[in-house]
Amino acid sequence: MANYNKPDFWTLKARKEGYPARSVYKLRELDEKFGLLPKGGSGGASPPFRVLELGAAPGSWSLYVLRTLRERGFLAAADLAPLSRRYDGGLFDRDNFFFIQGDITGADTRDALLNRGPYRLLLSDAAPATTGSRQIDTLRSLELAETALDYAGAVLAQGGNMVVKVFQGGDTAFLLKRIREFFKTGKSFKPMVCRRESFETYYVGLDKK
Repeated sequence: MANYNKPDFWTLKARKEGYPARSVYKLRELDEKFGLLPKGGSGGASPPFRVLELGAAPGSWSLYVLRTLRERGFLAAADLAPLSRRYDGGLFDRDNFFFIQGDITGADTRDALLNRGPYRLLLSDAAPATTGSRQIDTLRSLELAETALDYAGAVLAQGGNMVVKVFQGGDTAFLLKRIREFFKTGKSFKPMVCRRESFETYYVGLDKK
């Protein structure tokens, strides 16, 4: 059995570069492959590039988005757990960031996030508390992914993109089929940084219809 408590190369690299978790490199790879976040240029009079993040704790993806977009973006995020403040350097206190600690399936959390839309990009790295049963964990992961897709349908702007984590197995193929109904392109992609023994992967929806 893998020892996830022992820091590996990516965990140590993340801490050195100012991120609380190795998951930042998954998002970086996804961004580099699919062009999720705009690069370069200045904000000017253009509206901010708005991003919604589900399952944000401990905050690595949030920091990556805020550091990439800077003043050109706005990020709204939610998680049951609080964000780590160890590396944010005040970024989480700025006006272009909103975080709510709550259940993404709950009405209060959902309303708070929807009211700050529409969004150009939806990111979901949400994962259930694992039980050790792959069947149960996959089912719970699928439920979270379907919740993320419901958010996309409600608040993602036309032409927007989506990334959602899923545990492979069960009816996840059906979820990818649903994504392809919402988006012009739907793909499965497993970043190199994912642990070899992990059965997680990411579904990417590009260009919402």
